[in-house]
Amino acid sequence: MKKSILTASVLTLAALSSCEKIENEAIEVKNYWPNAGVTYEIFVQSFYDSDGDSIGDFNGVTQKLDYVQELGANAIWFMPIMPSPTYHKYDVTDYKAVHPDYGSMEDFKKLLEEAHKRDVKIVIDLIINHTSNEHPWFLEAKSGSDNPYRDYYIWAQKDTIADFLDKKTITLDSDNIRQWHDPGKGEDFYYGFFWGGMPDLNFDNPKVREEIYDIGKYWLTEVGVDGFRLDAAKHIFPDDRPLDNHEFWKEFRAKMTAVKPDVYLVGEVYDKKEVVAPYLPGLPALFNFDFHYTLLEAMNTSNGMLLPKMQKELLDFYQGITPSFIDATISSNHDQPRLLNELGSDPAKYKQAVAVMLTMPGAPYLYYGEEIGMLGLKPDEHIREPFLWDVKAKDIGRTKWIKAKYSTDSTVTPLAAQRKDSMSYFNHYKALIALRNSYPALALGALELPGEEFPNSVMSYFRKYREQELFVVHNVGKDEIEVTIPEDFDTLIFSLGEGRISSGELSLAGNSSRVFLKN
Repeated sequence: MKKSILTASVLTLAALSSCEKIENEAIEVKNYWPNAGVTYEIFVQSFYDSDGDSIGDFNGVTQKLDYVQELGANAIWFMPIMPSPTYHKYDVTDYKAVHPDYGSMEDFKKLLEEAHKRDVKIVIDLIINHTSNEHPWFLEAKSGSDNPYRDYYIWAQKDTIADFLDKKTITLDSDNIRQWHDPGKGEDFYYGFFWGGMPDLNFDNPKVREEIYDIGKYWLTEVGVDGFRLDAAKHIFPDDRPLDNHEFWKEFRAKMTAVKPDVYLVGEVYDKKEVVAPYLPGLPALFNFDFHYTLLEAMNTSNGMLLPKMQKELLDFYQGITPSFIDATISSNHDQPRLLNELGSDPAKYKQAVAVMLTMPGAPYLYYGEEIGMLGLKPDEHIREPFLWDVKAKDIGRTKWIKAKYSTDSTVTPLAAQRKDSMSYFNHYKALIALRNSYPALALGALELPGEEFPNSVMSYFRKYREQELFVVHNVGKDEIEVTIPEDFDTLIFSLGEGRISSGELSLAGNSSRVFLKN
């Protein structure tokens, strides 16, 4: 039996007209990207199969660009699209090509052209911390210590790293047991932070840096992408050389802006804010992993102000370093269990978590399939299962590269059915994105916290942009609460769940939310 996805969510007054417009057709939306627009993350392999080979492809994405636009997203981030021996493709064998399973470079350029016609920007994963161990550079490098490519990687004699060979190293972004690997001769070992199949490049070598800059320029100028998501940005140099990491990214940014002044760069730096912040001069956008984890904690413990307080502290801290930084917020991505799983498969909690993210500051990223309530748990393959476009008998574009374990016809209502259901997850996402695009205060506004105390399960905050001011309130608990609506916030523009207003007092049921506009 399918899990229920029925909970009330409505747009009201001025926002209602936006909701009506997007009911059956794609519309032009305000494009606040990159500072605050919505980016949709796609794993091409699982998205849409246009040629019947069971694997998603570029032409399939092109066919679904109107869907991305209908949802309201301003940009697409593609997980790795370059040739690779693995399904995930985070180990590249050719930096100036695309994986043949996905199509040709001409197919990708056509996708770019069609996306840009719709004012949808394209960001690709650029994986430069490491290559595949099947990359031609590494095949040359491991052939001998006198090979010209030897110094493209990091090598050490076995006896000099004996204390590190069996040392178990676990970090926030890796649970790799060994970071030094034997290429087969038992003498010199190479360094691979994540895995032996992904040897780290040696950025102390000027030739390596020039190769990387040339690769970036190729994708920006000859292919025409709008920017890069920089994988493993913290690991270009070892953790004990953070200043070198910071300097590298500033140099990388300078090289990229020299050929494309408006290039978008978003970095993956998985750490606490004090470690993340110094990367901002080189990587003006950074993923906010604290937002993801704190959102989950707030929703699962009914601690209402936990997230707004954390986010306010983080935003103030970052703005003190780089006032123009872009906060890339996420509720999930390809490395974390699916959001609905993390929230105990609770539809009301799920819808509210989405409402929280899309009414908070930042430039939110949406992981494909979250908008239809897809499910997934580790290992990673099962967080990246095929998108369900329609019931199986009619879903001609559903990919089949993997047998779905979590997101199946019995657990997830496909998009075709959700489109027809005004209370579906899909229409909930679409309505919230339309609301965000309709009110600059939601997209661009500052975050301000209320001065008064509320019940523990209340999450409330103000969003302000120029003359527009909004009051947002969520009850993240299960019991009904009462909140006094601030004076002059008389126009209700968004409702989720049950509640009533009487004489300026708002009674709000569990997992219910409201957004008010100040007159």
